[in-house]
Amino acid sequence: MKKYYSFCILIILSIIEIQVQTSCANIIPPTGGPKDSLPPVLVLAIPKDSTLNFKANKITLTFDEYIQLDNQAVQTSLVVSPNPEITPIITAHLKDINIRLKDSLRPNTTYSINFGKALKDNNEGNIAKNFLYVFSTGDHIVNGRLSGKVQLAENGKTDSTLIVVLHSNLNDSAVKKLRPDYYATLDSLGRFKFQYVAYGKYAVYVLPNDYTKRYDDSTKMFAFLEEPVAIDSVSSTEPVTLYAYNEYKASKENGGSKGGGGKPQQPSGQPSKKKPGNDNDTPKVIKYTMALDNGHQDLLSNLDISFPEKLATFDSSKISLTDSNFKPVSNYKIVADTSFQKFTLQHPWKEGEYFRLIIQQDAFVDSSGKMLAKTDTLKFQTANESEYGSVRLRFPTIDLSLNPVVQFIQNDKVIDSAALTGIEFYRKLYKPGDYELRILYDEDKNLTWTAGSFDLKRQPEIVIRLPRKFTVKKNWDNEGEINL
Repeated sequence: MKKYYSFCILIILSIIEIQVQTSCANIIPPTGGPKDSLPPVLVLAIPKDSTLNFKANKITLTFDEYIQLDNQAVQTSLVVSPNPEITPIITAHLKDINIRLKDSLRPNTTYSINFGKALKDNNEGNIAKNFLYVFSTGDHIVNGRLSGKVQLAENGKTDSTLIVVLHSNLNDSAVKKLRPDYYATLDSLGRFKFQYVAYGKYAVYVLPNDYTKRYDDSTKMFAFLEEPVAIDSVSSTEPVTLYAYNEYKASKENGGSKGGGGKPQQPSGQPSKKKPGNDNDTPKVIKYTMALDNGHQDLLSNLDISFPEKLATFDSSKISLTDSNFKPVSNYKIVADTSFQKFTLQHPWKEGEYFRLIIQQDAFVDSSGKMLAKTDTLKFQTANESEYGSVRLRFPTIDLSLNPVVQFIQNDKVIDSAALTGIEFYRKLYKPGDYELRILYDEDKNLTWTAGSFDLKRQPEIVIRLPRKFTVKKNWDNEGEINL
């Protein structure tokens, strides 16, 4: 019996030990190893990369992992060169990319397929950037090269949705009527690179990456080089810079406005008539807004009176500016903009002055005869100089022969501009805020950016973005030195 009890105690202690060990164990799920950060790698190509005397109509590329094609990137960044009449059919399946060539291949021609950002692995989405497959229908590979940069002429920025195109036909009509021989996409810095281009001379242009790849609309972004570039095997062609512009900017009314640089159009004539309707559905009077800040007029701006819709007439003789005692003020005028919706009162404001603006009921009338509800008298005063800061900027290395204009930018709009006649710019009063600074090289000396014209062989005026923002603090002497 004693042996039986000893045996039972031994069994119980063993069970307790097993339970303790089990409860103390940490169960850690498998981590799966480090995250995959590598792009797919080509392990097999049929026919092999850089094949000569190519005669196939199908290409299979096999990678070391499962892959996929980004359909949007296929449309925007995958480039087949030379530019085919019929685009190849490119599909992904497991680890393979299959390419079916639908167009007849040219003899003795080097072809390249640049996948841009379209090829990536299936799990982590790692992109095989600018993966390139090359073959030649001749007995050697031709690797003509051209590189450069595209900059937006009006603001100095870049636009990676644009492309650069090459035409071996050097006639000006080629970019308007023909498909380009080659094209290349831009990276985020506006850079481009052509490889495996047939040797020869090419006209170089910039266009949007649309289906036609032609300059068939003067509202399109566009750029051109004045002279063709020679691409050969002897020496590397120097990088080029192209400045893109809209010769005409699209407008809501007529689809385009001349010049592309914000220059106003002439008035279009009679205002548009409203369709007749139920008088109960429309207001009996017209309303306006005024650009005042809590009843204060900015010393540096005009006073704008704005209406939500186009008016038919206005009579400036029925608008009076007086002092606080109703004594008429001289040296002011009111002008309408081309939309006939904004009317600007211009006057050399001074600090701490009080005014009354008297607008008679029928000073403004719309096309249906509606006018103001009554004669309005508005009181306002001008701001104090202490609300502004002075600005002094020095440009010790600027080339004054290029007619430089300093531009102050907020929200991508030109707030102010001034021609530089010396290396220093000074303004006693300037509105506080953060500004981006640009330099416009103002060839026609009108203080406004002017677009180019391909037909006139006129390049656009160029704007240079300065590297840092400039902050104007109120009641402060704000200074800076900028080397270009």
